[in-house]
Amino acid sequence: MLLDAFADEELMERLERIDDTIKRNNVRFVRLQFSDIVGIVKQVTIPIDHWDRAVENGVWFDGSSIEGFARVAESDMYLVPNLETFMPIPWEMELATARVICDVYTPNGDPFTGDPRYILRRQLERAKEMGYDFLVGPELEFFLFRRHPGDSLYPLTPHDEAGYFDVGTDLAHAVRRQMVDALNALGIKVEASHHEVANGQNEIDFQYGPALAAADNTITLRTTLKAIAQKNGLHCTFMPKPITGVNGSGMHVHQSLWRYGKQETIMHDAGDEYGLSKTALHFIAGQLVHAAAITPISAPLVNSYKRLVPGYEAPVYVSWGRTNRSALIRIPRINPNRPQSTRCELRCPDPSANPYLVFAVMLAAGLDGIERRLDPPMPAEEDLYQLNGDRSGLETLPGNLGEALNALRKDEVIQDALGQHVFERYVEAKTLEWDNYRNYVTQWELDRYLEVY
Repeated sequence: MLLDAFADEELMERLERIDDTIKRNNVRFVRLQFSDIVGIVKQVTIPIDHWDRAVENGVWFDGSSIEGFARVAESDMYLVPNLETFMPIPWEMELATARVICDVYTPNGDPFTGDPRYILRRQLERAKEMGYDFLVGPELEFFLFRRHPGDSLYPLTPHDEAGYFDVGTDLAHAVRRQMVDALNALGIKVEASHHEVANGQNEIDFQYGPALAAADNTITLRTTLKAIAQKNGLHCTFMPKPITGVNGSGMHVHQSLWRYGKQETIMHDAGDEYGLSKTALHFIAGQLVHAAAITPISAPLVNSYKRLVPGYEAPVYVSWGRTNRSALIRIPRINPNRPQSTRCELRCPDPSANPYLVFAVMLAAGLDGIERRLDPPMPAEEDLYQLNGDRSGLETLPGNLGEALNALRKDEVIQDALGQHVFERYVEAKTLEWDNYRNYVTQWELDRYLEVY
């Protein structure tokens, strides 16, 4: 029995709190959620009468129907609820429903190696063995578009004409407040929300914390924002570059290492010009060395590479610097009164990425830098957006999904972080996506060439 393995006082208290929540909210259904390898949320819904059985024995499902999971001959798997993530869904109170995020197991009781949540847990265990906790704070940008009669999104119309931090023209203010309220009800502590640079573009940031919880929160945030937008007659998209000629949406990730089990950062050194410890510099160096191979995980769509171009506040060059928003890794200025806030920000991920896999490969790359005692190159403090492509000695990120996948195929450290199962299935799925795109004749090509040639 699953419950037997955790029969301790803490677990029993948690189950009692869940039971109180169920009774207080008259919960009738529970959604057992998990992620496929590309980051799409999947779920199995059970009536509340089956909740105790699900906690004790798990819930079986057919893994062969899930992207990147298993073939038909090896399809039986079961979900084990992570009780810390049990929360009522605030916008589904008519038929009161709760959700819980699950880990995926094989019939013999082993963690399924294709479960993205397991991939991250495995890297966090590696960090623990080295004496570290990994904390992250992702910042997700997104667009809100109007829905037209017939529920059509076309012509694509941004929700408003506001810009960065605007007030008077920011029509999404009330919608974002609903989103924040829903996230808070789900246990996600929002720190800030505001309008972004492009028309219809917004950002919501939640509290910095342990990487596994942050990945769970990222998945939850995406589903929550889409649901609230729909209730307001809008469409929320985390597509990296939905509009030509304007800024795309990123998922900048602030990250730091702490001593395992202690409230003590290992990133800070007051004697360093940048306030960074040797360990922090090795960590940064590892991420720079593996940047190309990380890219197909952090920027996973064909469309992602329409964002990673010069001129739109997205990184192109493999570099790092202090407060330099054009660098791949930015070092936010450190408050001398708060050395615990020392961190580095990776700016290439976008919000379409699977957060479990992104945080896993980021951590793996950084730990490799620490193990090999790598040193980063000299920081780049000039505005890299103004550079042309021939700047001596500065590499660029892959220019498209095909190049990124080739880089991943050559990087054994990132492959090992993903595990053989996910590496093979992920590359297979994304290669198919890239090939489909290469074979597709776009409207741009027709407009440009059809009459001329």
